[in-house]
Amino acid sequence: MPAFDRVLVIDFGAQYAQLIARKVREAKVFSEIVSRGLSAAEIGDMEPVGIILSGGPASVYAEDAYVLDPAILELGVPVLGICYGHQSIAYALGGKVERRDSSEFGKTVLEVAAASPLFAGLPRRQTVWMSHNDAVTAAPDGFTVTASTAASPVAAMERAEDRLYGVQFHPEVVHTDHGQEVLQRFLYEACGARPDWTQESIIDLAVAGIREQVGDGKVIAGLSGGVDSAVAAALVHRAIGDQLTCVFVDHGLLRAGEAEQVEEVFRANFPIDLVHVEAADRFLGALDGVTDPEIKRNIIGETFIRVFEEAAGPAGARFLVQGTLYPDVIESGTRDAARIKSHHNVGGLPEDMDLDLVEPLRDLFKDEVRAVGEELGLPEELVWRHPFPGPGLAVRIIGEITRERLEMLRAADAIFMEELRRANLYREIWQAFAVLPAIRSVGVQGDERTYAYPIILRAVTSEDAMTADWARIPDEVLERISSRIINEVPGINRVAYDISSKPPATIEWE
Repeated sequence: MPAFDRVLVIDFGAQYAQLIARKVREAKVFSEIVSRGLSAAEIGDMEPVGIILSGGPASVYAEDAYVLDPAILELGVPVLGICYGHQSIAYALGGKVERRDSSEFGKTVLEVAAASPLFAGLPRRQTVWMSHNDAVTAAPDGFTVTASTAASPVAAMERAEDRLYGVQFHPEVVHTDHGQEVLQRFLYEACGARPDWTQESIIDLAVAGIREQVGDGKVIAGLSGGVDSAVAAALVHRAIGDQLTCVFVDHGLLRAGEAEQVEEVFRANFPIDLVHVEAADRFLGALDGVTDPEIKRNIIGETFIRVFEEAAGPAGARFLVQGTLYPDVIESGTRDAARIKSHHNVGGLPEDMDLDLVEPLRDLFKDEVRAVGEELGLPEELVWRHPFPGPGLAVRIIGEITRERLEMLRAADAIFMEELRRANLYREIWQAFAVLPAIRSVGVQGDERTYAYPIILRAVTSEDAMTADWARIPDEVLERISSRIINEVPGINRVAYDISSKPPATIEWE
């Protein structure tokens, strides 16, 4: 297994800890999220070339706040503190952190005040992204203040001889003009990290891990037709060849024509045995009358596993491949982050499983998965397909799932996708789909009163699905989509467009 320089991101409870790790990987340096509960000795044993302390929701003075062990700062390893991590360094080493009368949230002007490896060659005045109430007002002894803002007198500080750095702003977000350059200066200059974390190395690492886990055992892979399950199956096939059998489960919650398309694409592009399981009645029966989204996800997760267990018998398999990504894991809840929603393949899994999971993508983001898919030679139509949730249309019908509502939603969604492709917008958008709330509203068609369902269109731009903004689809395209849906889909009399970002909303509605 190849060896990589490793940068540890200590998670202080921020949803953006994974974004930091992703940005480190964009610089082609391997990163790994670790719990704030690890001791300095445990961190040292992992032999990192650098440590990044993430932001977090607490104040360093809060009763339940995590107090940084100063021994971590004495390991001789370069450390960069971000936001709360910056404050925790100052607090641990005798600096002063105070609640300010003026908070900073959003874009802020940063003034670089002294020479620093982090800002070398960058403008002395630059825009950064802030999100804090507390601020470092006095740096610890031996530290140089390298930047400030109107509300943060110590917006950046360092003790260069010990390679300890802190920044109050968030270099990991796109709103910080030179954030990625600041991170790269820390990685390359302070840590001396090698940029050797590439698609080829990710594949080599995954293949070696799969072979080590599986040995000569038989494996089944759950295929959905999306990029995640396709890349996971392709990686496992590269590792173990014909020990793998793929299983496509039609749970009755797919988009229009999807079952036929999945089977056609996979049989044409993959030299892998494919088993097609028709299970629509089983899933829809289990979901009958259910309206709570968490219960929907749990039912679907357990039913998937039971179907896979039954399919594993004839194949003689004891391993199940899933295309789980890290955003699935973080949103389902971890030790240091709150649960946003349970994903069917994480929080929705039953405890009494007969199959061992193989999850070669569990630590990857969607952009990394797509890059790996391209490197593996998967067809473009799979690699760049919009994400589609495992629970399918069950979490795009807000309320009880019925066959009538599924048909309406399928038809509306198909029109939406067709018009996005016609306008050459499909590749520009991260994810787009239609939502059907189980409510009705009054309308007028042909001089008669109607009482029918609305359709809500959702389209977002994103880099990693951890944050997202609503897509600015031209008015004429939206007008054409709305007109077609209302005229072509019986039972729909109203179309709305969701213009909320993530956060505060999520991308999916349930």
